[in-house]
Amino acid sequence: MDERFTTRSPIDGQVYLERTYANATQVEQTLASAVAGQRAMRALSVQERMGLCAALVDAMLAQRASLAEELTWQMGRPSAHAASEFRGFEERARRMIELAEGALADTPQPPREGFQRWIRREPLGVVLVLSPWNFPYLTSVNVVIPALLAGNAVVLKHAEQTPLCAERYAAAARQAGLPEGALQFLHLTHRQVANVIRDGRVAQVAFTGSVQGGRAVAQAAAPGFVGAGLELGGKDPAYVCEDADLDFAATELADGALFNAGQSCCGIERIYVHQAVYDKFVERLVGTVQGYVLGDPREATTTLGPLARVQGAEQVNKQVRAALAAGATGCIDPSRYGATKLGVNYVAPQVLVDVTHDMAVMREETFGPVVGVMRVPDDASALALMNDSVYGLTASIWTADLERAARLGDEVQTGTVFANRCDYLDPDLPWTGVKDSGLGCTLSALGFGQLTRPKSFHLRSQR
Repeated sequence: MDERFTTRSPIDGQVYLERTYANATQVEQTLASAVAGQRAMRALSVQERMGLCAALVDAMLAQRASLAEELTWQMGRPSAHAASEFRGFEERARRMIELAEGALADTPQPPREGFQRWIRREPLGVVLVLSPWNFPYLTSVNVVIPALLAGNAVVLKHAEQTPLCAERYAAAARQAGLPEGALQFLHLTHRQVANVIRDGRVAQVAFTGSVQGGRAVAQAAAPGFVGAGLELGGKDPAYVCEDADLDFAATELADGALFNAGQSCCGIERIYVHQAVYDKFVERLVGTVQGYVLGDPREATTTLGPLARVQGAEQVNKQVRAALAAGATGCIDPSRYGATKLGVNYVAPQVLVDVTHDMAVMREETFGPVVGVMRVPDDASALALMNDSVYGLTASIWTADLERAARLGDEVQTGTVFANRCDYLDPDLPWTGVKDSGLGCTLSALGFGQLTRPKSFHLRSQR
């Protein structure tokens, strides 16, 4: 009997759908088809690939309303926010299509008499994309579209919480007229994923998920020298300077901490505030957070939905309880939200003060609607605390002085530095992390680098 898995909706805890893991025959057929599909993609010009990818994006966006509704059921994002997934999907996809021709063009070398020399970016082959449930279209598009533009084939595996997303990609690829086998999906167990990585026909794996999962992917990839792009965890900090616009900063940082119920790898999880404005900022932040509405994500008034998984909700509550027991103070009364009546996946937002870096809530990834706030005396103290982490995905600095932001940003150990912004991916800039936040980069012209290999042409004329 084929092994099956179920996806329970965080809205009500009921089974939303059931799927069967691919069997050995289906895996073999998919990989063989991907190899053939990649040959077909490679044979196309970059301009032809651009047209196919644009058609793929159009096919996806044509059904955005139904896809957004599915997303709400699968992972609990409020329907009022679901459209943002597809705005970001379109922005990144369109921009990568625009960048492809220049990024993938041959690079001629300086003239040398009797020689022709250039560098070509060649596709790698078959790319396995392992996508998470928290932003299933946004994270996957970072690799899927550039991989296809570069002439690769893609096999997509989504998390078991959002399996429909992978299926919708494949259907859109067929509708867009991509070569058969160029974009497919597989529902796989962890063991099967490791076997596919080791198969020999996979040239690159792109994984977005936990640090533990990233280590497992790297271990599976190592024996065959399979390339691995890893976007892992984050504990992203913000520093509010004494000259910051406090109303603006509080509104934006609340959104950075609570959007998607805090289930974002680049969401704000810790805030450091200059002592001169600490009390005023905390007052504004708490007031903003208290305006959020926790409830059924299908309701138009809901701005904070359930966490996607029961285990995630339990982990968030555990961190908060431990912090309170260690001396932290919760600024918000959770009873005002009625989370216990809504269900086990629903977690009330919380702003914690009197926190220290001895607490897990300031060190470990929370992935929920909770943020810790600490008072700092100066920039040097803020920098030391921001860098006191095993993670380094993004950091944001809130100040009226952009030169100060750039100067401080140069000292922060992170992949992206924001000033007066947070929790956003600019497709013109590479998305990358340092330390345990990952390896490699996606987006921008540089994002094609880990999806291609350089090939040198050194042609000498006969005498």
